[in-house]
Amino acid sequence: MNANAGASIGARYPARYWHRLDDGRYQCDLCPRLCKLHPDQRGACFVRMRAGDEMLLTTYGRSSGFCIDPIEKKPLNHFFPGSSVLSFGTAGCNLACKFCQNWDISKSRDLDTLMDAASADEIAATAQRWGCHSVAFTYNDPVIFAEYAIDVAEACHARGLKTVAVTAGYISECARHDFFSHMDAANVNLKGFSDDFYVKLCGAHLQPVLDTLTWLKRETTVWLELTTLLIPGCNDTDDEIRKLSHWVCSTLGADVPLHFSAFHPDFKMADVPATPLDTLRRARRIARDTGLQHVYTGNVHDSDGDTSYCAGCGKALIVRDWYEIRSYRLDTAGCCPRCGTALAGRYGAVGAAIGKPFGARRIPVALHRPQRT
Repeated sequence: MNANAGASIGARYPARYWHRLDDGRYQCDLCPRLCKLHPDQRGACFVRMRAGDEMLLTTYGRSSGFCIDPIEKKPLNHFFPGSSVLSFGTAGCNLACKFCQNWDISKSRDLDTLMDAASADEIAATAQRWGCHSVAFTYNDPVIFAEYAIDVAEACHARGLKTVAVTAGYISECARHDFFSHMDAANVNLKGFSDDFYVKLCGAHLQPVLDTLTWLKRETTVWLELTTLLIPGCNDTDDEIRKLSHWVCSTLGADVPLHFSAFHPDFKMADVPATPLDTLRRARRIARDTGLQHVYTGNVHDSDGDTSYCAGCGKALIVRDWYEIRSYRLDTAGCCPRCGTALAGRYGAVGAAIGKPFGARRIPVALHRPQRT
């Protein structure tokens, strides 16, 4: 474990992934923004800053809260379905999405919103005590608190727990191996499929996300699922959905799960209507027609769009209603009992013992209250 993993809550934590430029500025190398900082200046994410001759992560050990969720809420439908996950995030974000659904956390500029805190081992111990199968870094993007996430992941693995990154995948080539080598699963938010969409609505670019996805699939064993939030009039045309789905199928593989999720009016796009269920169902049909085997609808009540089907014979294998598993028909090897086709994913002991799934509960958990610094 990193030598700084035991640092006290709220301590000035030295950041990794940076170098000094010839003009004296410090360049943060964590994400494609490559922020170049003068003394006492913060990066675009707000939580990484230069303090004198140091680069700091200002949110190490502090969280916006801890909660136990069903793994399907991340969303991960093929990663130990029915299991529980201890979820937490911090503050800030390295994207600037006008439609952010967690903007009160990701766009916070007040570190006093970080109401809970814990060391890496305390988080792992809490997850184990509550019977969680994994710990998820979510709510805001874990890339920006990579050092904290890595230390927590190491503590989790030492206790036999899995780790999950819920991320936009906006990370630099020099940092992504270090970060994802500590993750067992990732749900990557592929926000759209045009650079124009990323530039105008996210303040970022598409290609670095595609590079991360391609690298994850080809170079790692991280279990990968994707989510695309469909926003009416922005990224929901048949053409864009078809292009996105074709890229996923041809580049990542037909068995990579894709979740189309419903937008609700929020943040700087409060005047845009919510995504109709018909839009999600249309997107699901298009994606399946391109060859994708596992396509889901999210943030809506749609049992058919929640259910996992066999890619071989079409049998319903995991029937869901929201986050509740109504029927689980995989054998102990994670295969269809009718035709023997393996369902892509990670199952093992949790899946085999799914007789008592966690369900749709949400359990807030308090660890500590940090002192203001």
